[in-house]
Amino acid sequence: MTGSGSRRAVKTRPTVAVIALDAIRHNIRLLKPKGSELMAVVKANAYGHGDAPVARAALEAGATWLGVAAIEEGSGLREAGIDARILMLSEFPRGAEREGLAADLTPTLYTEDGLKALAAASREPVPVHIKVDTGMHRVGLPSDRVPEFARAVMDAGLFPEGLWTHFAKAELLGDPLSAQQLQALRQAMRELEGMGIRPRYVHAANSAATMALQDSHFDLVRTGIAMYGILPGPDLPDPGLRPAMSWRSAVTLVKRVAPGEGISYGHQYRVKNDSTIATVPVGYADGYSRLLSNRGEVVIRGRRHPVAGAVTMDHIMVDCGDRPVEAGDTVTLLGIEGDARVTAEDMAGWMGTIPYEVVCGVSERVPREYVG
Repeated sequence: MTGSGSRRAVKTRPTVAVIALDAIRHNIRLLKPKGSELMAVVKANAYGHGDAPVARAALEAGATWLGVAAIEEGSGLREAGIDARILMLSEFPRGAEREGLAADLTPTLYTEDGLKALAAASREPVPVHIKVDTGMHRVGLPSDRVPEFARAVMDAGLFPEGLWTHFAKAELLGDPLSAQQLQALRQAMRELEGMGIRPRYVHAANSAATMALQDSHFDLVRTGIAMYGILPGPDLPDPGLRPAMSWRSAVTLVKRVAPGEGISYGHQYRVKNDSTIATVPVGYADGYSRLLSNRGEVVIRGRRHPVAGAVTMDHIMVDCGDRPVEAGDTVTLLGIEGDARVTAEDMAGWMGTIPYEVVCGVSERVPREYVG
């Protein structure tokens, strides 16, 4: 089974991403606040995990909404038979409003042009969610323009079902910006209430705020990275999340290399002693970043071993020293084997990035297998 947006992968190599759907269900149940609904954010092929299988698991565990970033993502979920509410997290691209409505996606609005285009494409009072820019400064309507915009939405025959914003620094506990953003959103709510407008859904909390800012839960929380078992930031205490993705391959060739010999392109890595070098069929075309060259580690036979030399398009080489290793041995690129593990946080640290990029970067060439 693959995600709805990717071509069907045929498994001819040992490199595979294993997705534990029980972990998705566990994390959703753990994160869902009492008294609030939960939106499972499944954009970017569910952060690389496979959108349709993950969406089904999240809905089974109590999610009532899904979040996507592209009409194609939402359409793919509909084609997979998923009928839950789906919020488009930004405005429909101009000219694609009919496609978005045909897929029964709930629109986000924040510009006059977007409002006009949606109104022209709709034939009934479509429910929309107004996005407020309270400090992220990516997309959204300035908070002081919310009342007039909400009135324009109603005058256009649309229905302001939701009001929402997005935190810029919620993973940084105690940072004053989150409180300022909440204050701006609450002010917009008060002004709408003074006009007799009470949106059914007010939402602000991303994964970090869902975990740490109870005042931001309102009617709905939007969980992204945390539902996949990855902490949004290092300052947040782990409530017991379970990583959903394991990434594995296998040794296809072993060789003994003499001291001083160089490994891979450019010979940036040279063995210091007689060493066994294992070749593994995974590379940057699979999403195993070239930034892991001479930095990454993998697990073979319950021990971590370093990536030796440059990551190539289709292979990495691993320095196993004098440890026993044979062709066919399992290689854990991400996950747990015995007492050893490699986490998305580990890989992100070696790459100088964030764990989000690690899991999102696992390419379509890597088949997804689902368990649980």
